[in-house]
Amino acid sequence: MDTTQKNVLLFDLDGTLVDSAPDLALSVNKMLSDLGRPNFSEDEIHGWVGNGARVLTGRALSGSIDIDESLTANEIDDALVLFLAHYKANVCVNSVLYKGVKEGLLALKEAGCRLAVVTNKPGQFVEPILSGLGIYSLFETCIGGDALAEKKPHPAQLYLAAERLNASIDQCMMIGDSKNDIQAAKAANMFCAGLTYGYNYGEPISNYNPDICCDTFDELVAELLRE
Repeated sequence: MDTTQKNVLLFDLDGTLVDSAPDLALSVNKMLSDLGRPNFSEDEIHGWVGNGARVLTGRALSGSIDIDESLTANEIDDALVLFLAHYKANVCVNSVLYKGVKEGLLALKEAGCRLAVVTNKPGQFVEPILSGLGIYSLFETCIGGDALAEKKPHPAQLYLAAERLNASIDQCMMIGDSKNDIQAAKAANMFCAGLTYGYNYGEPISNYNPDICCDTFDELVAELLRE
């Protein structure tokens, strides 16, 4: 399939455009310290990212990607309030763009592509992190994880992005680092690209059969701009 026909590009955020793990880990551990619970390494917390803040909070309280069934909804919700407060204060301290992202997005924009962000991250953090890293103005719309009742891997956010951009599904491509991105795209019958360097719970993104798979952002851009 000719990727040059896919000119509406929907990007995941964490693990795709931004390495946000340092600030997420910092905020998770501050929350755990507030609760008198043990802290975890950045690498371990890295493996829990991708399903939104509430799931991340539950995983942190459980010390595992599998949330402890004995945790009550109130316990998770109370801890989530603490996590969100810490993350709001630390949303763009040590987070960085992955290599080639800003230059690549500018090249795609120059080539006539339309760019959007579709993320499971709560919407209140999306503009601050993109603005802090100097790329917010490149996107026509940003859809956070709390924009709708359903998050990726449900396709609802992808449909909303296409609707906001007045684009057909055939014009769109979902680009992400997680199985959530690939599964959402497949559920929407949307072309998708997988990036191998991000946060996919220790699994190769290729296991989920994206239409194209790239090891770097530069490689992705070259593929998208290939004549």
